[in-house]
Amino acid sequence: MPDTDHRPLVAVLFGGRSSEHSVSCVTAAGVIKAIDSEAYRVLPIGITKTGVWRIVEDWEAMRFDPANMPEVIDDGTEVIPPISAQGSSLLHRDAEGVLSELGSVDVYFPLLHGRFGEDGTLQGLFELSDTAFVGSGVFSSAASMDKHYTKSLMAHAGIPTCPWELVTETKWTADRAEAESRVAGLGLPVFVKPARAGSSMGVSRVTSAEGLEAALLEAFVHDTKVIVEPQVVGREVECAVLGSIHDSQLRTSHPGEIAVTGDHAFYDFNAKYLDLADAEVTCPARVDEATTARIQELAAQVFRLFDCTGLARVDTFVTDTGEVLINELNTLPGFTPTSAYPFMWANSGLDYSELISELIGIALVDHARTS
Repeated sequence: MPDTDHRPLVAVLFGGRSSEHSVSCVTAAGVIKAIDSEAYRVLPIGITKTGVWRIVEDWEAMRFDPANMPEVIDDGTEVIPPISAQGSSLLHRDAEGVLSELGSVDVYFPLLHGRFGEDGTLQGLFELSDTAFVGSGVFSSAASMDKHYTKSLMAHAGIPTCPWELVTETKWTADRAEAESRVAGLGLPVFVKPARAGSSMGVSRVTSAEGLEAALLEAFVHDTKVIVEPQVVGREVECAVLGSIHDSQLRTSHPGEIAVTGDHAFYDFNAKYLDLADAEVTCPARVDEATTARIQELAAQVFRLFDCTGLARVDTFVTDTGEVLINELNTLPGFTPTSAYPFMWANSGLDYSELISELIGIALVDHARTS
């Protein structure tokens, strides 16, 4: 990259070691295409399923295809990130082992979902190297990635959330009866969810006591910690939050309501990414003004509680009595052009490209404020 080009260098990271690898690849293709090329240079860095960083030139070809989901494949080259706080250059090692410099990154834009992407581990690398990055820091990312701790912190702060039980693989093996007894207290049906996975990976809806074991075993494939929640009778409504931890005001989008049809028992992976006709997001959600204000108020409170910055999507349930319960906090929500977070902002007056520019700008300003 020429030294005369003074546009900030944005390194977009995608792929990674989690079960959401392919979702991340598709997300990156949408974001890279929409980044303002007049304002920024872009370096597309894919991370393989074993953690190797490499430049991905064919990112435009990454799209959802059930028969051939996109993947970052190790091609023998590698990008080596610095860990010093001296503004060192990224290094590139080609297939013959020859090293060259790629330049210093001005801001990372991580688009990795799940473990080793939105759980604070990658954010720690950015902070070690004193490099600006889009999104929340180590604590916010780690605490919100773990559904058990998310709910525990919200309950402690008095933010309404639905009840849950924690079942670890160790406890299930050691005392199955005790775990079954606690889960039985929630009633049926229940949802079984890996505590630290996303995109509905490993999530099951259980309608009988006999179905609990199979659901837990499926969830344990993705995580050793699992939470079990009762089914909430209500509407699924989400709210997008945008802003800096340093600012007194946050922006909240019009809430969006999710309605799932077809053969989907809930908003699962296929409904989110493959069977798009079976999942409709309505924005603004068809709720009254008071409920809208309550959703936005709670979304902002959760954002503040977890010291978030940049972006977050707060998922809620709105019950038949009008009560709003917080379900989850996502600090790196789905960001494909059809994902709920950018869709809600588009329906609130901020289009995809403008949203991306705002997030990059927040990251750069946040970093300058703390340097």
